[in-house]
Amino acid sequence: MAFQFTKIAVKVGSNVLTRRDGTLDVTRVSALVDQIAELRKAGVEVVLISSGAVASGRSEIKVSRKLDSVQQRQLYSAVGQAKLINRYYELFREHGIAVGQVLATKESFSTRRHYLNQRNCMRVMLESGVIPIVNENDTISVTELMFTDNDELSGMIASMLDVQALIILSNIDGIYNGSPSQPGTSVIREVEQGKDLSDYIQTEKSGFGRGGMLTKTTIARKVADEGITVIIANGKKDNVLLDLLQHPDETVCTRFVPSSEAVSSVKKWIAHSEGFAKGELHLNEQAVKAVKGKKAVSILPVGVVSIEGEFEKDDIVKIMDARGRQIGVGRIGVDSAEAREMLGMHGQRPLVHYDYLYLD
Repeated sequence: MAFQFTKIAVKVGSNVLTRRDGTLDVTRVSALVDQIAELRKAGVEVVLISSGAVASGRSEIKVSRKLDSVQQRQLYSAVGQAKLINRYYELFREHGIAVGQVLATKESFSTRRHYLNQRNCMRVMLESGVIPIVNENDTISVTELMFTDNDELSGMIASMLDVQALIILSNIDGIYNGSPSQPGTSVIREVEQGKDLSDYIQTEKSGFGRGGMLTKTTIARKVADEGITVIIANGKKDNVLLDLLQHPDETVCTRFVPSSEAVSSVKKWIAHSEGFAKGELHLNEQAVKAVKGKKAVSILPVGVVSIEGEFEKDDIVKIMDARGRQIGVGRIGVDSAEAREMLGMHGQRPLVHYDYLYLD
């Protein structure tokens, strides 16, 4: 059986894996496992980014006192993650497939060393025939340490492992050209590079997930810009994974067309590191024009008008234009004190070398 891709990341959201009462839909989990097992046996490498820990825990315990939202998430996920991974373990074992648990926090990706350690671990798993099952570690991830949701995490994993496609399974068929509840609307089947979707994206969140279609679209664009096909599809449809890879033209979904330009491993890491930024470099208009040009250009002190924040050498910083709008992120080559001493000077080494600069 031939499939379109040979290495994929599959993200399945809470709205796919939960029933209306917020508990885990075991039938849906089993159907997902059956599909991934068929892909795996056909030679497709699969990384599974799975929500559902909180839903698993919610059905296991009754809370005797009132807890705030963070406490609830920590408690339910601590209990539920053990139940969820055990469920996956048992279901995959029936197919003769080994799985391994990867619990990630945002800090797991905050430095290049941590990033590479995470990548090496998951590469060894894949090379050994083990399916990595990834989830955010909700027991310790709170407030600024949290990913926006597992969509953001799945984008980082897909980029880190150089997969050919990231498939985001939601509870709707894709991105619609209007409100899905209104008659006459349809799914946007293909999103070319640079296509404006702002008129179509609903900003509200839905169901039991933390994110929404705005988050999915933002992540999809970034990952597609790195040369990876991104597909948003309905995970509640029977055999949707197999259909997407076997009959892509016949299966309703939204597909983001990948860029044909290669992106280095370091730039992929930097592209997903905005949340770790320790400071800001504000450029003058001439410098902005230079870095946005077709030729790769480093950020020199002479083009920087102000610096905000305190940072160490090799930290991630945001790159801002003359109006205070973010235009990219980069890895800084000096600490904040030295950067301020160099500010506006000619003939100095780059603050951010173009090899470590990613533009939005």
